[in-house]
Amino acid sequence: MHPTSANLRSRAGIIVAGLLLACVGSVLFAGMTGSVSIPLADLPGALDELLHRRPDSLAATLLDLRASRALSAFVTGAALSLAGVMMQALLRNPLADPYVLGISSGSAVGALAALMAACAAWVVDAAAFAGAVVISMLLYLLARRDLRSGSAAEGGTALLLLTGVILSSAGSAVVSLMLSISGENELRGMVFWLIGDLSGAPLRALPWVVLAAGLLFALRMARSMNVLALHAEAAATLGIRVGALRKGLFFCSGLLTASAVTTAGSIGFVGLIVPHACRFAFGPDHRVLIPAATLAGGAYLVLADTLSRTIIAPQQLPVGVITALVGAPVFLYQLHRLRK
Repeated sequence: MHPTSANLRSRAGIIVAGLLLACVGSVLFAGMTGSVSIPLADLPGALDELLHRRPDSLAATLLDLRASRALSAFVTGAALSLAGVMMQALLRNPLADPYVLGISSGSAVGALAALMAACAAWVVDAAAFAGAVVISMLLYLLARRDLRSGSAAEGGTALLLLTGVILSSAGSAVVSLMLSISGENELRGMVFWLIGDLSGAPLRALPWVVLAAGLLFALRMARSMNVLALHAEAAATLGIRVGALRKGLFFCSGLLTASAVTTAGSIGFVGLIVPHACRFAFGPDHRVLIPAATLAGGAYLVLADTLSRTIIAPQQLPVGVITALVGAPVFLYQLHRLRK
């Protein structure tokens, strides 16, 4: 094996192993932390009860409830971060985020319409996902020529970005209209959903399936994404099917964003600062960046959600507030580092 390839595999293995340990630690920390803390000495017994599916003690019951929420936070953060990496590769802009193409606005319109109609929780989720899919398909129809093109010219990505911004603005206008005419009973839930909230997020299998499929696709396309980032104009001549790659990145990032927004609402900055921070820490190679950003995004949102429910306990804050308060100064610092 070539020494460079062996070194890359070894380095990637160390990074992924370290981040996996951090993810496990963040979930356990979230399970132990709350209005009623679980002592470290009680943790082994509580874990044993959960493994045998008989949470009888208070510690096991609390750990079960908190761990379910923490796992929902992890899959949401991981999906947003992975979508951010894909969107930055698609638009060839390290400052792009999963919401830049307006998919979140479409999801918000669907979810708020269901909330205004006082629908059940599963109907709200279905409406949010449907809204995201509708915006994604509309965006694809408007920009399909640029996505199908084998050229990676800046004009194509700029037109795609501009189309997404226009659709996002239209969706935001509809959301503002819905908030202005909604009743007081629905308004609080609608605002919490818009900011991003994990308090009612159930632990479901579908977001994990979407995340696994998106991660598998991204890892298979990692080398092609490297070529597209470094040699955009000559990528087609180097054997990269640019049109297929761009369409795949578009649909996978859209699906990941729709899954995350459906689970927890619009949580900002995760898909922007986590890939950017991982790129600073581990380099721009997508073979390392993709798994690192996925794991780091999941752990980051777990810790942010733990802070949101404990900082003024027993009252809970929307997790989107925490990610924005932390993300804004971190992003400004990253911009300062990038400029230097």
